[in-house]
Amino acid sequence: MAEPALLPAAQMERLAPAPLASPCPRIPRARVARRCAQRWADRGCSSGPSSGRMNQFPQKNPLQPRPAGCSHSRLSSAESSSMDGFWMEVERIQQRDELREEDSGGNEGQLPEEGEAESQWLQDTGLLGLLGGLGLDSDHKELLSTLTQTQVAAVCRRLDIYARSVRRQHKTPARDVRDVFGVLNSAKMSSENGDSGMKGTQLSSGASKSPPAAEPGGPQEQAGREEAFNMDSAYSEQAAVLLQKSRPSQGGTSAWGKCSLPKFTIPKGRLGVTRIGDLSLQDMRKVPSLALIELTALCDVLGLDLKRSKAGKWKAAETRLFGVPLDSLLEADHKVLPSTQVPLVLQALLSCLEKRGLDTEGILRVPGSQARVKGLEQKLERDFYAGLFSWDEVHHNDASDLLKRFIRKLPTPLLTAEYLPAFAVVPNIPDLKQRLQVLHLLILILPEPNRNALKALLEFLRKVVAREQHNKMTLWNVSTVMAPNLFLHHGRPPKLPKGKEKQLAEGAAEVVRIMVHYQDLLWTVASFLVAQVRKLNDSSSRRPQLCDAGLKTWLRRMHADRDKAGDSLEATPKVAKIQVVWPIKDPLKVPLTPSTKVAHVLRQFTEHLSTGSKGQEGSEDMNSLLLHHRPMESANILLYEVGGNINEHRLDPDAYLLDLYRANPHGEWVLKQSPT
Repeated sequence: MAEPALLPAAQMERLAPAPLASPCPRIPRARVARRCAQRWADRGCSSGPSSGRMNQFPQKNPLQPRPAGCSHSRLSSAESSSMDGFWMEVERIQQRDELREEDSGGNEGQLPEEGEAESQWLQDTGLLGLLGGLGLDSDHKELLSTLTQTQVAAVCRRLDIYARSVRRQHKTPARDVRDVFGVLNSAKMSSENGDSGMKGTQLSSGASKSPPAAEPGGPQEQAGREEAFNMDSAYSEQAAVLLQKSRPSQGGTSAWGKCSLPKFTIPKGRLGVTRIGDLSLQDMRKVPSLALIELTALCDVLGLDLKRSKAGKWKAAETRLFGVPLDSLLEADHKVLPSTQVPLVLQALLSCLEKRGLDTEGILRVPGSQARVKGLEQKLERDFYAGLFSWDEVHHNDASDLLKRFIRKLPTPLLTAEYLPAFAVVPNIPDLKQRLQVLHLLILILPEPNRNALKALLEFLRKVVAREQHNKMTLWNVSTVMAPNLFLHHGRPPKLPKGKEKQLAEGAAEVVRIMVHYQDLLWTVASFLVAQVRKLNDSSSRRPQLCDAGLKTWLRRMHADRDKAGDSLEATPKVAKIQVVWPIKDPLKVPLTPSTKVAHVLRQFTEHLSTGSKGQEGSEDMNSLLLHHRPMESANILLYEVGGNINEHRLDPDAYLLDLYRANPHGEWVLKQSPT
């Protein structure tokens, strides 16, 4: 799957407006923040405490106060840890009376009825068929066969909860979980997971009383350390092992995690690292259900309740840009630019801000003119798709207000109504690495339009932070300003008990801070999930699934005569045959040794492009074709894994060919030009 396509450079040239002479106005900070915090608290509590847990931040395990000596930047400790940006942003949202402009269906954020959540969970994970009938179909068997012990325990727990709710409601008896997994396995998993769940609850609920002590050396020394972020084994299995050892993992506790962010690196295994854009759409569609099962298993081990809320029902918007669902926007955008995966209006807003606003002091924090912003919104609605809207006279502060308004006016939150409560739970996890694991799985669960739009937004926010010396916007400043726009949908304060407003604000800002800082890590598909996708594909079909119809003419089975005895070293070929997406007589041949990497194949092919060497079979054909392909850049040539137990997989240059062969002996390797 290709990376989200952005507008071509030529189409974006007119987005760069002339710099304005007038400096950005300054606004008072502390006084406005204190007044709006009290007003927001009064509004948020006027309706009384919430009746459910998932339409508010959990009350257990409150966030630890920020250490007094913690500094996020060169600013003073008091200013850097201030929540003024959050409260002022809430004040501006409410001053615009956006709440009155929207007509809610009234059920967003409500908890589902008993048993309904488990039924919806089973549907989203592809296991809804387990609720009825006596036999398992092949799809269920294939999915269940890929699960780890903690994941099986999570499925068992949901089936048990659903069965109990059905019995209480006197409905048709639900099938027993033992019918699915067997008596021995079910009892064993329930016992193991019950112990882990109990320990996880103790860790979570006890974190506020006695957080794990940081290692000697203090936060600054910890921040300079590099730590491995293991993606080879399931996160829930890692958490269960840590709990069995009765000690928390080091490297990110609530005692210092909010004041310093260590560097995490993903250890590259022999198969390399897989990014979200490296997998085909067919394979990526399998990832969310697997990630949801793993997220549930991980939260079970940690003792976190992740019952999701219902999505609200909203009236169809009478507009074309603001207040329109992301998938509807993309449907309209595809008529203009078929390859786009991020709404064009969002791309235009981000491009406008990148060209003129990155060096503006207080960008995103300093508001624009309310009258101008409303006028610009109306002009965009009328003229954007006609190509008549000019960005040359748009003030950068007005553009930042338009960006935040676009996010707030989405019919459903960018982080989705269903999983927004799950994002809100993240700050309650004491260990920073486990927070990242939960966030990583939540990113993978998001619908593709939401995930692509969030990626574009986070990349822009990182650019803002990178220009901190000029715009005076630290990572914490950016996080506090953007958090209300992502977590307070339509500016509505959630129903919170009195005294929980500060916890809401700090938690939301902390989640945004982590997402901006660790975004490269979050847009990686964990190796254990890729392995599960391979197992699913291998179970469902042994036939090669080619990436597109155009390649079928040129791709040939390179392992058709392979000895099916198979994975032994004697059966491994000594030469790898690499197909090229051109009518070349023979494939490229590369020695298949334990040290041969994908990068070696790319380097060898690049030499052919540059020299046209005749030292290999088929080079005459290649030389004749190169005359017609001179514009091709060697940097755009990539190696893909196609067929076998994967649909299409763009390979990491550091992956080893021999290990790839053993992981997918029925697949092919194809050299072709990157679509982006």
